[in-house]
Amino acid sequence: MPDNVISYIRAVLQLKCPHCRKGFLFRTRNPYQLNHTLDMHAHCPVCGQKTELETGFWYGTGYVSYGLSVALSGFNLAWYWILFGISWKDNSILYWLLINAAIVLIAMPYLMRLSRVLYLSLFVHFDPHATQCTSIADRATSN
Repeated sequence: MPDNVISYIRAVLQLKCPHCRKGFLFRTRNPYQLNHTLDMHAHCPVCGQKTELETGFWYGTGYVSYGLSVALSGFNLAWYWILFGISWKDNSILYWLLINAAIVLIAMPYLMRLSRVLYLSLFVHFDPHATQCTSIADRATSN
């Protein structure tokens, strides 16, 4: 794979800004601090990219989060089917449903953050020179 694709995937999985791929977009590193799971900086701390592009911008992330949950459920079905098999006769489909529900529930805070980064990256494109821009704090002190 080309380096820019690997860089994009790494930045998305690490929840970094899609514009500079350096700044962490969320106020806390731990997505399992449930009171602060979706608390984001108003601007990227590195390049100053605005994170909420317009009022109500994050409503679209519900569709992305749903897609990620369905993809994770499909992955869980595949590995469960390969390892244990699925049948109505022995209730293994019920066990898969319970295991899948637990895995999706545990992964949901990270998936919600991931959906925000993916959705933002649809509208904000990478600029390799973005890290050379002054940050918000630098601009505020120079005025």
